[in-house]
Amino acid sequence: MTTQAREFTPPLKLSRPVRRYTLEQYLRKEAISIHKHEFIDGQIIKMPYAKGPHNIISVNMIAQMVNRGENLERNHIVFSSAQLVYLQSLDACVYADALAVCEKPLYWDDNQLLLINPILVVEVLSKSTSRYDRTRKFDKYKTLDSFREYVLIRQDECYAEVWFRESPGRWQETIITEMTGHLPLQSVGISVSMESIYLNVELKSKSS
Repeated sequence: MTTQAREFTPPLKLSRPVRRYTLEQYLRKEAISIHKHEFIDGQIIKMPYAKGPHNIISVNMIAQMVNRGENLERNHIVFSSAQLVYLQSLDACVYADALAVCEKPLYWDDNQLLLINPILVVEVLSKSTSRYDRTRKFDKYKTLDSFREYVLIRQDECYAEVWFRESPGRWQETIITEMTGHLPLQSVGISVSMESIYLNVELKSKSS
């Protein structure tokens, strides 16, 4: 009598179906959540925690955008990272680290929760979000007619890049890597010194 060895077949793992939410369901959950979430493709996605340098840079940028814009002829209103941006064509909601609108904010909803007309968006980069901020999130912002300028700032070294929309589909890139340099914000008519952006932030040395 012979015994044939049978090949072991592991049991199939059934993947759970992805739960989808409506915008209204997302807003109700976000209103009572202690964490911030983005709303993408019907999914509620928790945002990673931000480190101290990230938060300091965000506040420094907001302060400079407000202070340097006080004497301009056109009024620009600055928002913090708590403001939701609604991307109507994608039915998606995202947060930025700083925002500015020209003259008057416009909202998709009567409760003034979902901003739809940012002209300038600032994102402070981290290891977990850098690729997303540079690619997919940038593409999401591009669906907004008002969107003209995108600023990306590293939190661990002196580095910032600005993408300015010169015409539909054409973006001009400017990179600043010196602490003596200035960040041009053409959409709001100001420039911000790199020293003020990194005030109270300890950066790694270029030699390291």
